[in-house]
Amino acid sequence: MSVATTTRDAAPTLSAAMREGSRAEHEAAEGSTFMAELLDGRLNATAYADLLLRLRRVYAALETTLTEQSADPLVAAVHDAALERLAAIDADLAHWAPGIDPETIDSPAAAAYVDRIRAGATWGGLLLAHHYTRYLGDLSGGQVIGRVLQRTFDLPEGEGVAFYDFPGIPKPKPYKDAYRARLDALGLSEADVERVVDEVKVVFGLNQGLFDELGDQIERYRAA
Repeated sequence: MSVATTTRDAAPTLSAAMREGSRAEHEAAEGSTFMAELLDGRLNATAYADLLLRLRRVYAALETTLTEQSADPLVAAVHDAALERLAAIDADLAHWAPGIDPETIDSPAAAAYVDRIRAGATWGGLLLAHHYTRYLGDLSGGQVIGRVLQRTFDLPEGEGVAFYDFPGIPKPKPYKDAYRARLDALGLSEADVERVVDEVKVVFGLNQGLFDELGDQIERYRAA
C-alpha cells in the first residue's frame, strides 16, 4: 500500500491513509456512467428512486450494526446519531417511490453490500471503514448531489432530498475535521491501519457495484 506520509519519516495518520490509500477506488466509483449521467441531469426520476431503494437497504444494515457494536471503542469514536440517514431516506422514498418496499427490490449489489456490513461486526475497524466512506461522503459530495437533484427535478424546497440534509450538523467542514481528528487519535497499529484502508477500498467497490448494476439499465433511465 502506497499512501502519502505526513512527514518524511512518520507513518501516515489514519485519516490520511484512508483517503490516499483508497483514492483510485473512490475516483472509479464517482466516475461511473450512472452517477455521471445522473449528475448531468440526463436520467429520469426512476433512476434516482432505484438508487435510493438500494441505499435504504445499505443504511438499514449499517445503522443497525453500528448500534449493536456501539460499545466497541473504534465504533464509539465516530458513532453519532446526528449522522443517521434511515429516517431521512424513508421520508425521501415517500416522494420518489411511494408504497415500494426496498426489501422487495432484486439487487445482488445491495445484498452483497449488506452482507459485507454485517461481516464487519467481527472488528470495529471494519465498521469504521464503512462509517467513514458513507457518512463523510454524504457530508461532502452528497451535498452536491442534493443540489443537482433539486435543480434537475425542480423540487420544492426540502422535498425529496432529506437524505442530504443534516440538521444536527449545521457546518459540515468543522465536523469533518473533528471526525478525522478522532480517527487519528485512535492510535491503530500500522497493520490495523492497512486493514482499515483495505476495507475502505472494498466499500468503494461495493458502491461502484450499486452504480454498475443501475448502469446496466441506463437506457430505461434516460430522461426524455
